[in-house]
Amino acid sequence: MTIDVVTFGCRLNAFESEVIRREAAGAGLADTIVVNTCAVTNEAVAQARQQIRRLKRDRPQARIVVTGCAAQTQGPMFAAMAEVDRVLGNDDKMQSEAWRATRAAFDAPFGVDVAPKIAVSDIMAVRAMAPHLVDGFGAGQPRAFVQVQNGCDHRCTFCIIPFGRGNSRSVPMGAVVDQVRTLVAAGHAEIVLTGVDLTSYGTDLPGTPKLGTLTKQILRHVPELQRLRISSIDSIEADRDLLDAIADDARLMPHLHLSLQAGDDLILKRMKRRHSHADAVAFCAQVRRLRPDMVFGADIIAGFPTETEAMFTRSLDLVDACDLTFLHVFPYSPRPGTPAARMPQVESRAIRDRARRLRVAGERALSVRLAADIGATRAVLIESASQGRTEHFLPVAIAGAAPGTIRPLTIAGHDGARLLAA
Repeated sequence: MTIDVVTFGCRLNAFESEVIRREAAGAGLADTIVVNTCAVTNEAVAQARQQIRRLKRDRPQARIVVTGCAAQTQGPMFAAMAEVDRVLGNDDKMQSEAWRATRAAFDAPFGVDVAPKIAVSDIMAVRAMAPHLVDGFGAGQPRAFVQVQNGCDHRCTFCIIPFGRGNSRSVPMGAVVDQVRTLVAAGHAEIVLTGVDLTSYGTDLPGTPKLGTLTKQILRHVPELQRLRISSIDSIEADRDLLDAIADDARLMPHLHLSLQAGDDLILKRMKRRHSHADAVAFCAQVRRLRPDMVFGADIIAGFPTETEAMFTRSLDLVDACDLTFLHVFPYSPRPGTPAARMPQVESRAIRDRARRLRVAGERALSVRLAADIGATRAVLIESASQGRTEHFLPVAIAGAAPGTIRPLTIAGHDGARLLAA
């Protein structure tokens, strides 16, 4: 029995792909490839389509199921592809019933339709999250992802993801703690909390606990956990307990990825973001007072509609003002149905140039940070025989270490992209 899951996009998809693998196997599917898509940009959708065609060429007998955010928002487009046998929505992919129906459809005699090709339910009608317990992420994988939240109640004007993920909903704290404990017992040294809008965690739960409360509960009740990471957050929603955990517990890694998107206040308003340039700078300064070695990454969009060169310069300024180390640059692409797609667009050449300049600034910032680590001894989580990651998520080139272990390594140099262990 062969079930392969090809994952695009975020860490949340990585967690959900493990659930998909289990549910598809439980339904008895065989010789099936599941493509778990991303819809954040037009390029992400195009890459998924290219991969589907490539997969079918390589394995013409395999059945292909497409799911994920792009399947949720553009299901008919994928269903029209000759290579695709079934399209499942984002909530459907997590349901055993959907996978049993998929097998029934695949097992039906030729010409007999027992289920529609598209099975995409109304994601906006989904109001709760059923916890999905994952036993592990494969032997030798040092890092595991835990889904604590899904969906988003905000409506940033550029973003299609709420229509692919639905409204915000959270996994109860007890279920999250149980999942973390299970994964640690399975040998995962590092756990990463994932969600669409992590800092909205708990708004739908009794007592409305915050992300910081959840973080403290995990650290308190799973003392054997060696490392805890938090994926992308909205800094304006960071709560006091989260800041306390950052300051007080060394097992919470000194690396945060921020959803900044832009540095100009007018562009931020047009994006319908809830922070200003000054808010972003103040947050980074506050966190560094609590944890001086904190490293920041950030998402920034280049060429948002109406962005002038002066406005773009304010985004470029964020790299130095926030002392960003990791930059995730998105050249703006209009997503159908979003308000930003109807705004005056920036010329594509300017978008590409601004994205290039942001990436150059990001490469320069990373190089500065790598150089600063030379001579230091870092606790490196070994990911493979050739690479590990420091506490700050900086990649380290290594040789011959056992994956899954955490080793103190002295940094001898860097190659511009990775640290080099002595």
